[in-house]
Amino acid sequence: MNKTLIVIALLIAQFTFSQDFKFGKVSKAELEEKQHPIEPNANAAILYKNQDISFVYEQGAGFEQENLIHERIKIYNKDGYDYATKRIKLYNESLTTKDNLKGLKAYTYTLEKGKIVKTKLKSDAIFDEENNKYWKTTKLTMPNIQDGCIVEFKYIVKSTLLSIDDILFQKAIPINKFDFKVATPEYYKYKAMSNLKATYIPEFTVDKMYKKVMFKYTEAANSNKAVTRGTYGGEASRSETYTNEIDVAFNVITSNLENIPALKEEILVDNLSNYQARLKMELESINYPNQPVKRYASSWDEVAKTIYKSDDFGEQLSKNNYFKKDLDAILQGLNTPEEKIITIFNYVKSKVKWNNLYGYYTDLGVSKAYKEGSGNVADINLMLVAMLRHSGVEANPVLVSTKSNGIPLTATKKGFNYVIAAIELPEGIVLLDASSTYATANILPKHILNWQGRMIREDNSSTWVSLQPQQISKQISFLNATISEDLSITGKVREQLTSHLALSHRQEFNNKKDEVLIRDIEEGKGDLVVSGLEVKAAKQLLKPILISYEYNLQNGIEEIADKLYFSSLLFFTPEENLFKQETREYPIDFSYPVSQKYVINIKIPEGYEIESFPENEKFLFNGNDGVFTYLLNHKDNLLQITTNLDINKTIILPQDYLEFKKFFDLVVKKQTEQIVLKKM
Repeated sequence: MNKTLIVIALLIAQFTFSQDFKFGKVSKAELEEKQHPIEPNANAAILYKNQDISFVYEQGAGFEQENLIHERIKIYNKDGYDYATKRIKLYNESLTTKDNLKGLKAYTYTLEKGKIVKTKLKSDAIFDEENNKYWKTTKLTMPNIQDGCIVEFKYIVKSTLLSIDDILFQKAIPINKFDFKVATPEYYKYKAMSNLKATYIPEFTVDKMYKKVMFKYTEAANSNKAVTRGTYGGEASRSETYTNEIDVAFNVITSNLENIPALKEEILVDNLSNYQARLKMELESINYPNQPVKRYASSWDEVAKTIYKSDDFGEQLSKNNYFKKDLDAILQGLNTPEEKIITIFNYVKSKVKWNNLYGYYTDLGVSKAYKEGSGNVADINLMLVAMLRHSGVEANPVLVSTKSNGIPLTATKKGFNYVIAAIELPEGIVLLDASSTYATANILPKHILNWQGRMIREDNSSTWVSLQPQQISKQISFLNATISEDLSITGKVREQLTSHLALSHRQEFNNKKDEVLIRDIEEGKGDLVVSGLEVKAAKQLLKPILISYEYNLQNGIEEIADKLYFSSLLFFTPEENLFKQETREYPIDFSYPVSQKYVINIKIPEGYEIESFPENEKFLFNGNDGVFTYLLNHKDNLLQITTNLDINKTIILPQDYLEFKKFFDLVVKKQTEQIVLKKM
């Protein structure tokens, strides 16, 4: 470490030591700070966070979880104002099974005329948002937010759930100090796992402590057998109640961290939280004295079986009365599996619209969703599986984790948040998502192209299914160009999009006016004016999208001393290499294989001839993982340039980044090379 870094580290350590992290003890020095001492580009920073998760015994109910959060956040500028809004996710299934928000305190601190002003969060700035029948979010919008202010929250979430949410040790902003503790009673066995994909790995201390817990129990009449209520979940006849104080062992994990770096933003990352420092606490089993062990997430098969047995999953697949009459009428006269699959898939998509809620458990239930015409992902895709099975097609649900939910590396129910349908055919597995309006067979929305999913068959067996697309998505563009006397360029473009590129286009533009697509085409392309836009097959999902338009490009040619200079790709020329950084921490994720082809025909104006043009070349990255070809032909007064860029490998690992960057440097350099015409 050089001397400058040592001095900065010592100053930070001294400053941290002098701070008072008790709630409400915000200092003038904290408010006067203009930028973060280590990460000066940070828009905000967490000055202090304390999280203490404990389990408290409640008579008649057993152990309940208490999650204490205390957070102090410095906001440096307007780009950090989002951190003045706090969202607290709460389980909300029923009156008896729900999370309760307790002891909420929240203030904004500002410095006005050299004095600290403290503004309290008012009740009218607290909102509850219903996510689905299981979850709600309490949203806090802090008052008096301005550059340099500090917001501070403190609250407890009391929960009857035994599952522990992931503890996040890293954010998109730096964290100066983080004190953490979780203490779980000996009866509950949790599997604690750090995120090994993270670039910052926090250190933990594991210990054991003992607490005296007062249990109540009853002794049945005329019996020496005592059965406890609440803790051990037993049944007892009415009799006398006794109390007994027991030393209970608690497994304790603690961490006291300082100067946690912010997650580094990089382009084409599948999900930044996949690389976030975190601690996962997965409940594996419950083992009360003198009772059999209850196992939960000991293996992926156990996870799949547990989910399948749920009333909101497996039972939904067994229902067919609500659709049987309608579906039988629709399928009449259809004989082949392919005909039935397409018909049922399209029927479900048209019958039930997605309500924008994820989940592998149904929200309304398939019957109600069918009747009301709306449902979450599970309502729709479990309905699809049930209909396919009813028609004689071998179909099964596939549990999926969306990119925003991360990649499940160990057995866990929390690792999934989505479900799709799979059909096993002799030619291979076909994946379907009827919650996506424009998805087709094996062309799934980008947000679920996340490594692999877990398929569960009717016999309760389960297996992994790859979600990675094999089909290449193509963009093929044909451009004709004529150079006018005033050196403007006019012509026509015809473009074809297939597979996932077509899906993305439909999702973004299908329900928008032509002007939106025209602006998107013109954006970043200089003085380009598009007219005569025509889009074909936008709603014919099994066909490629065809886009055509006319254009006029001003200032696309530079004239110097009777010579004309212009890029051979005209307005398709990239401005720069997207991959500019020298190193890369996270993999590049292209989501699906892609092929981009340009065929450009340029008519040479009268009185000019070619003086120079780019040479034909071919570049390769890592064998066939990336291929670029540039081919230029000319005959008489016509130039034809054909370029192909194929990305055949969807994931580029950090260790291959430098070679990939070099490959893209060559591609961009070639695409920006110029053609020179001179007067004859």
